[in-house]
Amino acid sequence: MTFLSDTALKHELNARGFRSTPQRQKVLRIFMALTQGEHLSAENLHQALEEDGEHISLSTVYRTLHLMVYMGLLRELELAEGHKHYELNRPMLDHHHLVCVHCNQTLEFSESSISEIGKKTAETSGYQVLDCQLTLYGICSKCYMPEART
Repeated sequence: MTFLSDTALKHELNARGFRSTPQRQKVLRIFMALTQGEHLSAENLHQALEEDGEHISLSTVYRTLHLMVYMGLLRELELAEGHKHYELNRPMLDHHHLVCVHCNQTLEFSESSISEIGKKTAETSGYQVLDCQLTLYGICSKCYMPEART
């Protein structure tokens, strides 16, 4: 579910009993401006807001992110241990990540066979697939040291 305008966001927030604030609208605009595959942590978002002249506390940023995840606007990703990222929740089933456990570099990739396996499993179990994500953890080529293998 993606809201492409401030008016649509305001309507959806009001329908769910929440207020539409300029800060919430700004947060959504920041995510909508990201290129596909770009993720932001709460701290990255807070910094972007500060650089844009918005003075919002980090705790308000976290509350806004959690609300937008709850509403289905954003997707919360745990790409590295203890380090959550957020991205616009675009409808796609082939959305996977490869994360380096040393430097947290994240590579996004698409592989339809993963989604196909998931869909077949869901169908036989009576489920309807809403989203499919696979996160693989490894060591990138910059962090991997072959001489350390023994």
